[in-house]
Amino acid sequence: MQAIATKQNMNIESIRAAVAEKIDSAAFQTWIAPLQFTVCQNCLDVVAQNQFTADYVKREYGKTLENIAADFSLDINICVNGANRVVNSANDNVVCEFTPVKNTQNKNGFDKFISCDENMFALAACKKIALSNASFSQLFIYGNSGCGKSMLLDCIYNTSDKRIVKMSGGQFVMEFTRSLRDKTIFSFKDYCRKCDVFMMDDVCALAGKRATMDEFLQLLIDLKNAGKTVVLTANAAPNALTGFDRRVQSLFASGLVIDVAQPNAYVRRAMLIRAGVKVDVADELSKRISADGHLVNGIINKIKTYTELMGESVDMDVASRLLGDVLAKSKTPISMVKSMCEKMSISYDEICGNSRARRLVRARQIMMAALKGATNLSLTEIGNVCGGRDHATVVYALAQIEKQKTCDLVLNAEIDDMIKICK
Repeated sequence: MQAIATKQNMNIESIRAAVAEKIDSAAFQTWIAPLQFTVCQNCLDVVAQNQFTADYVKREYGKTLENIAADFSLDINICVNGANRVVNSANDNVVCEFTPVKNTQNKNGFDKFISCDENMFALAACKKIALSNASFSQLFIYGNSGCGKSMLLDCIYNTSDKRIVKMSGGQFVMEFTRSLRDKTIFSFKDYCRKCDVFMMDDVCALAGKRATMDEFLQLLIDLKNAGKTVVLTANAAPNALTGFDRRVQSLFASGLVIDVAQPNAYVRRAMLIRAGVKVDVADELSKRISADGHLVNGIINKIKTYTELMGESVDMDVASRLLGDVLAKSKTPISMVKSMCEKMSISYDEICGNSRARRLVRARQIMMAALKGATNLSLTEIGNVCGGRDHATVVYALAQIEKQKTCDLVLNAEIDDMIKICK
């Protein structure tokens, strides 16, 4: 019996050596080395730690393993580690079964999201995914901070009855790094893939992290090939993301890409009233605070806390004193530009940036013309508040606008609207 066991061990080592000669060393260490090889009744059993690994090995290396087994006059069986086979290897894992804990107190999750007309498309797409009958396999939502991207993901998670994996970009980086350190990478792969819907909030956190990005791209490809739904959010459109190469941007843009506008005055007012703020106070505050959902939530928390601690309601006089740090006391040139940015659904950072995209160049020129018509600012001052443009740039912009105004009624109306915002 000992001689037979010794012979089998020698055969297994010979088989491993033969496989190592046929497969790249890095691939061998990653996929083949953790497998258990046993010979039983003229059959080579190749036992994987989980179904994902077994499927991958069959697909990528099945033919090679079959040929090598035939050289030893053996059949081959690639299977998953079961109750009767215990594999003690460095990459052995308990496969993580993901069972999402649903918020049973908030099944109508989308009721929390107050939408304006600009966001109805994004809201409808998210509802379609929550109902599990979306025809698009990937949804990419982008917008400035505080526009409600994370809330839309929460609404899908709270409403859908499907298996959902939801994590932030930073969490994905942390969990991937930990799985490499703890040698539980297969469980991490299984955890991300065993779902109906995969959602990641803020993919920008992956920028510059090459190994993590490679793993994430493979995850996206596997999920799409398996017919799973993917939802991603970012603070910029795919082609405007920094720290990502063209291949990544192209993959992100391959699905349905929708922008989310920041909350306008109507949405800010509705948020304040829903939180219990007096109607007259909400009316005034919605006009005097910037379009940032995070800021609105901060104001709501401050008013609620004041009411709870001081035992008195908040009228406009109290609100003016309480919120003096965030209320716009008067229109400054920068606040005018930011208001125009909100009207055009463009971020202030984009206006101040160096991008020469046509829509941004046109928006800058319109803003410069509006500031010239509504204020007494010099051309140098106008250039400074529009991202530090020099005097010659402003002169050129105004000349271009004057030339186009003679034959473009829509442009005239846009400039009139911007002038009203500045006054």
